[in-house]
Amino acid sequence: MALPRRLPFSRSVYGLLSRVLLVATLLPLGGCEATLFAGLNATDQHHDISERHAIPFDPAHGLALDVYAPAHASHAPVVVFFYGGDWARGQRAWYRFVGTALAAQGVVTVIPDYRKVPQVTMDGFMQDAAEAVAWTHAHAGEFGGSADDVFVMGHSAGGQIAALLATDARWLGAYGMRPAQLAGFIGLAGCYDFVPVPPDDKDMIAAFGRSADQQRLGQPVSFVHGEEPPMLLLQGTEDHEVEPSNAISLAHAMQLRHEDVTLRLYPGVGHGAVLFALSRPMQGDAPTLQDVLDFVLLHPTPRSLALGDIGER
Repeated sequence: MALPRRLPFSRSVYGLLSRVLLVATLLPLGGCEATLFAGLNATDQHHDISERHAIPFDPAHGLALDVYAPAHASHAPVVVFFYGGDWARGQRAWYRFVGTALAAQGVVTVIPDYRKVPQVTMDGFMQDAAEAVAWTHAHAGEFGGSADDVFVMGHSAGGQIAALLATDARWLGAYGMRPAQLAGFIGLAGCYDFVPVPPDDKDMIAAFGRSADQQRLGQPVSFVHGEEPPMLLLQGTEDHEVEPSNAISLAHAMQLRHEDVTLRLYPGVGHGAVLFALSRPMQGDAPTLQDVLDFVLLHPTPRSLALGDIGER
């Protein structure tokens, strides 16, 4: 049984914070998390990237997304990135470093917000996530992306969201899509196998309910049936918030059905470092960026023309 152990603000994040402290302390933001992300984003020096912010995709719920694209993209692969935060917090602006890191390498990157617990349960944020992917599929060409090469990607709670889109067909099905239409799923330290949820984990209980039957509806490993898109699972061995057994379990479920899955275990890497290795100051901590780009290169959909547009690394 793989139980995600999560803290409101992890010790690994505090360790990483010290490495951007000189930048972060100069910024007028409150809260350690906001300071950390602002510090990471302030180190960005990428050029030739087009950014569009606060594009509405669900006005009824006040939801918007940001798009980061290579300046001259044409038929480029697209990644929809879902951030973590215990399904209860976070905002898309914090993750600019993810969008620019990928866009600098030729990948159009879409970062949507979604509703959080306790305002909604799993049904709410999964509906939001599916709608964001459907919007991306419909509008990819407007940003130089290919609708035939849309990947979903997420970290931590966002990994659970993206993985469930790739395994449980009902979410994308509500918007006329199927998981098999995705070019792939990329998971960074995601929660994939977590039943039963610890009874004292208020955020997970609010998201997935109290009974094991309810919780299984949110557990991606429960829905692997043989028609999933290819998967890349990146996981640190020193992750004490979402145990590595989550990624191992999902990889095993895919392997049992002879599906395309790649599991990368990073020795000595913690929960936050898998994600923050996408940022310029921390790229040496884990090969996250290179592994993601290699996966995108190796897993185009048959109709895609995007690979010739991947930038020089």
